[in-house]
Amino acid sequence: MASIAYLSLGSNLGDRKHQLDAAIGQLVQLGSVISVSAFYETEPVEFTDQPWFLNCAVGLETSMEPEHLLKHLMCIERDLGRNRAKEKKKGPRTIDIDILLFGDATVNFPALQIPHPAMHERRFVLEPLAEIAPDAQHPVLKKSVERLLADLPPGPEVRRMAESR
Repeated sequence: MASIAYLSLGSNLGDRKHQLDAAIGQLVQLGSVISVSAFYETEPVEFTDQPWFLNCAVGLETSMEPEHLLKHLMCIERDLGRNRAKEKKKGPRTIDIDILLFGDATVNFPALQIPHPAMHERRFVLEPLAEIAPDAQHPVLKKSVERLLADLPPGPEVRRMAESR
C-alpha cells in the first residue's frame, strides 16, 4: 500500500538549484513525485557561519517502508556528492534530504524519527511544506502544517525565489 512521504531538500554548496533538481529527478525511482514546492533561499540556523541554503519540499507517493526509503535517500545524497563522514554536523552540504512526515506514521529508531523531530521549529521546512501540504497533520502534535507555521515566532529569514523551477 502506498503512503505519501513529505520530504525536505536543502543545498548550500555548489550549484544549489542543480543539486535540488537532480535530487528531485532521482526521487522518481522511489515512487511518484506528486508535488514540489517553490525553492526558498534560507538563512542557516544553529551553525550560522556558512552559505545560505536553497530549500524545497516534495510530496512523494511510495510503497516503500520508511526505513527502506531512508536508505535510498541516503544513496541519492551520496550520488550527488554528499559525504556525511567528512561533514561538520549542521554544516555546509551539497544535498540534504529529510523525511518530515510519512502518512500518519510515527517512527522512532536511532537513525530515523518520523515525524522529523525538529520540523515544527523550522521555518525553512514549514514554509515550503505549507505550500504543498498545508493541511497535512503532524501525527504527534495534532496540528496542521499551516498551524505549525502560524505558531512559529519570527526567526531566520526564508525568501521564496521568483524563478524557482
